[in-house]
Amino acid sequence: MKFPKMTNTQTLLTAVAASILAAGAMVPAFAAENEQPDHIFVIMMENHGTNQIIGNTADAPFINQLAHRYSLAANYHGVTHPSLPNYLSAISGDFQGIWDDCKAGMTITCGPEEFVVGAGDATDPTSSVYTDPKSPLFGAKPPQLTPAQVASSSSTAHWFAGQTIVDRLESKGMSWKAYMQSLPFTGSDVEYFPSVGGTTYKLYAQKHNPFMYFSNIRNSASRLVNIVPLPQLDYDLATNHLPNFVWISPDQCNDMHGVSNGTPLGFPACSYPASGLDHGAIRLGDAFLQQTVTKIMSSQAWSKNSILVIVWDEDDYNGYPSGCCFSPTGTTGTFGNILGGSATPAMVIHSSEPAHRESTRPYNHYSLLGTILRLWNLPCLGNTCKMGDSDLMLDLFLGDN
Repeated sequence: MKFPKMTNTQTLLTAVAASILAAGAMVPAFAAENEQPDHIFVIMMENHGTNQIIGNTADAPFINQLAHRYSLAANYHGVTHPSLPNYLSAISGDFQGIWDDCKAGMTITCGPEEFVVGAGDATDPTSSVYTDPKSPLFGAKPPQLTPAQVASSSSTAHWFAGQTIVDRLESKGMSWKAYMQSLPFTGSDVEYFPSVGGTTYKLYAQKHNPFMYFSNIRNSASRLVNIVPLPQLDYDLATNHLPNFVWISPDQCNDMHGVSNGTPLGFPACSYPASGLDHGAIRLGDAFLQQTVTKIMSSQAWSKNSILVIVWDEDDYNGYPSGCCFSPTGTTGTFGNILGGSATPAMVIHSSEPAHRESTRPYNHYSLLGTILRLWNLPCLGNTCKMGDSDLMLDLFLGDN
């Protein structure tokens, strides 16, 4: 069933929403149970800023067609850097206090990889953007982690006890499944795959599978069976056995991340570029999305009330560490103290095919998760519990806002 046409959205929002939600509180529904989305798909892409993708019709023609035809969040951000905390944020509402990409484990701890001296990125004071006299940021100070943040993140085991969208969905009897490209088998706990002749090629990367970091998922056989290789999506689409919540992580040759040794696998375009814009990685990601989105939109599930979101985790320092919406903060620098993940593309597509919309409101992965929870009348999670209506992507998910 489609969302009903709403002529007085402000009245609706006033009637159903409180500005700040208590942790774990049940939020009001926007619509009756039979008017809520049947399926929500989330595809997470990698490491590109909005200005690298939107408008880049040479490398990403399909993505730009989607952005022009459907709804675009033009002021979307990653929560922080690097990848893993953004993925954790997207399903739990919390980046879990880490700044690294390490594997999951009860005894696994890692120091921060970002926002520290020597990280080699635009937040590092030794970066050329601060040391080159020709740079507009010459001599400026970037935001940095505090000593307390470094100590805390370095001692945090990558085995999180908090709740995720999985808990919220199952508490309401709703279904979910995470489709992971190049995952060797259902529920696999490998960090990377494949390994050929002693060489690991890192197509599948556990850091892009946030479900494996939460103890109440890893310790549950009934939940692990929902973390499956991507080809399962074809079967589920063909047989109309799609869960309510669909998470899709392409592998690192198709999510625009790239791998350093893709050529021996027959993916030369997947290897990191020597310099400049990584045209090959962007083109691979665009082709993957064209194939995957076309399958979804041609399925019986799409003929129902469904929503597809395509989003990038962070911008990998094409820009600077801007952020919004409860991103973590550190010591004050040139860009304030926001340890954000910078501006990234995000698109929302309805099966009802509304007119193109573009929102300039600041959003991030917390905003996305909070909106999904709100649409399904599920309790909030983590930082989404602090969010009011202006922090949620209601203008793109509901329209007429």
